[in-house]
Amino acid sequence: MQIELLYKKFLSSTGVTTDTRNIGGGNIFFALKGDKFNANEFAEEALNKGAGYVVVDEIKNESWKEKFGECLILVDDVLKTLQQLSGYHRAQLKCPVLAITGSNGKTTTKELVAAVLSKKYVTYATKGNLNNHIGIPLTLLSIKSDVKFAVIEMGANHQREIASYCEYVKPDYGLIVNVGNAHLEGFGGFEGVVKGKTELYAHLAAANGKVFVSSENEILLSKISDFRFQISNIVSYGKASSAFCKGEVGESKEFLSVIVDGVSIPSNLVGEYNFENVMSAVCIGKYFGVEISQIKEAIENYLPTNNRSQKITLGSNTIILDAYNANPSSMIEALKNFEKIIVGQATNNCVVILGQMMELGQYSVTEHEKIYASVSNPDWKEVKRVFVGHGFDFLKRNTNVLWFEKTDEVKTWFKQQQFENSYILIKGSRKNELEKILEM
Repeated sequence: MQIELLYKKFLSSTGVTTDTRNIGGGNIFFALKGDKFNANEFAEEALNKGAGYVVVDEIKNESWKEKFGECLILVDDVLKTLQQLSGYHRAQLKCPVLAITGSNGKTTTKELVAAVLSKKYVTYATKGNLNNHIGIPLTLLSIKSDVKFAVIEMGANHQREIASYCEYVKPDYGLIVNVGNAHLEGFGGFEGVVKGKTELYAHLAAANGKVFVSSENEILLSKISDFRFQISNIVSYGKASSAFCKGEVGESKEFLSVIVDGVSIPSNLVGEYNFENVMSAVCIGKYFGVEISQIKEAIENYLPTNNRSQKITLGSNTIILDAYNANPSSMIEALKNFEKIIVGQATNNCVVILGQMMELGQYSVTEHEKIYASVSNPDWKEVKRVFVGHGFDFLKRNTNVLWFEKTDEVKTWFKQQQFENSYILIKGSRKNELEKILEM
């Protein structure tokens, strides 16, 4: 079926879904398939639940054609069709589109940016972390005609992935939050990470787009210079006096605050490592004409969720929960921030629980050893150090630390300790599910 004809059906539908559990009356169901599932098998179920159309690339039962008629749409590849439809919809949108990617903090940054822009514009943004080859098309197709601004988050774990998203997102503006040692296995090392993330810059150069960038990020600034003769405008933020949006860290010890144009902007985010995340949102808001008072209101009312940079009070204990994701770069930053927080505290009341980092491939052993080394100097001697997962299994017999194979084992240990008046950092990759430690 031609995309134009499918688009007409989309406009008369109640939206799209890829999950039969979420079908609403009049939805278009896209029957995706992967290594462990084939949603073509649920096409009949989707129609019985009220889907207006089902898009399939396999026919399980030939009787379907006669039984479901025009409601059954057969295509060569359901995923490609979903992406093409989202690209066609994107082409109809008459609004700026900002793409955000990076190694650490892109979801938090996306949430902050969307909160700020929403003060002036009807803004649609990626929900949660639906930032992959399925989530991005679904995000685009969720944008309605009242849109004035769209913010699209792009995740990636290998090269050419960002470039593929740009083919149908077609962003006018771009922000790479940072580049770090994340997904090293898929990218093939740090240089591969840089090359993969800056595919966004390559698109913007060709499209005469604009880039927002930290004035302190020398790596990204050097990469931008490769495209400078084509990119029409570069908008910087940070501590440099030359930055379009200049700011500095406020005096708050636990929750980050920034000062911009003489205005103190408090946040509910833990850690100075969120400085550039907040500053990018301030900068983008300022660039698009949002009043500083509205920017402040948006940021100070933003509450981090989903186990990202959250401060939790549990009895007399203060817990920093940052267990949604982790890579070597974000782990080091979290530990540096924890050191600042516990200065002046009795370190025997301080605990770090660190889960293994995923997708590091051949770099896994070295990177996990670096993390252990960073908490092995004398300043950490009295801090109780706990490690979880096979990435840290070289610590099995180390009597100076605790090592557990699974999170459930840590949870049992944690409850037995009956901590009081303690400062606790919990940090690890999503697969560890370290937030379970705090469950009653």
